[in-house]
Amino acid sequence: MSTDASTVDAGKAVDEIIRPRGRRGIRPTRGYRVFQVVNAIILTGVVIVTLYPFINILARSLSDEAYIIAGKVSLVPRGFNVDTYKLLMSDSLFWTNYRNTVVYTVVATIIAIVMTTCYAYVLSKRHLKGRGALVGIAVFTMFFSGGLIPNYVLITSLGMKNTIWAIVLPNAISVFNLLVMKAFFESLPVELEEAAAVDGLNTYGILLRIVIPLSKAVIATMVLFYAVSFWNSWFSAFLYMDKQDLLPVTVYLRNLIAGATGAENVGAIAEADEVQAEATLKAVTIVLTTLPILLVYPFVQRYFVSGVMLGAVKG
Repeated sequence: MSTDASTVDAGKAVDEIIRPRGRRGIRPTRGYRVFQVVNAIILTGVVIVTLYPFINILARSLSDEAYIIAGKVSLVPRGFNVDTYKLLMSDSLFWTNYRNTVVYTVVATIIAIVMTTCYAYVLSKRHLKGRGALVGIAVFTMFFSGGLIPNYVLITSLGMKNTIWAIVLPNAISVFNLLVMKAFFESLPVELEEAAAVDGLNTYGILLRIVIPLSKAVIATMVLFYAVSFWNSWFSAFLYMDKQDLLPVTVYLRNLIAGATGAENVGAIAEADEVQAEATLKAVTIVLTTLPILLVYPFVQRYFVSGVMLGAVKG
């Protein structure tokens, strides 16, 4: 009986130690409370510094030119005005170039993800013969390139000028993204692939059924990196395309700012409200080019987590 009683008392003591104090749980220490306050202040500052430029640009794009020139626009539009938006969006060439940007970005991102994933998976196999040479070839391109003129001659001689392939293929693999995916694949437990091989899966089956489902986080991250890169890219199209209806919207807006575009409404901007357009044109340009990526980001952000393999292998 004494043994049972002591066991019960010990159990009660342990229960008192680990039991939360009321609904609020274990009472935090003073150091932890200080950490929470400091952390909240720092994160609030980071949020303000990050969001202020976006909000300011949006406010400037919707403000009257008099307030912009006077420097009175900060976070709230002053003298609400959308004339520049109307002038840009009433141009059919703008929407043609916008459609081109969407097509180029989607096609280029799909090709880049497929090629990067396959290349990174191959490089992650330590038993692969010639693995060091393949890694060296990829890393070499990070530091050396043929140069602008040889690249232009190459693209032209391959017949890719004025085609989507001039934008997609030369930038299909980012070496940085390749190395990130390679490191991630190397961190996956070998036991998973060995078990799949025992079950009869070949290399392609292991990649499609085992590796890729476990790599959603890194693949989603790479998709965002590639999509942002291709969406914002303008120099390749500016270099390899000389037809207005093939240009992406970034080149359209770049030419509009430089005054070198063939858009129908350039004359209208100059005649109708030149000062207003000049004051808000850059702000409108930034809003129209960054808004789609900002809208896509929340759908990808949930994959930015760590510990995707936690508990995948037991024992």
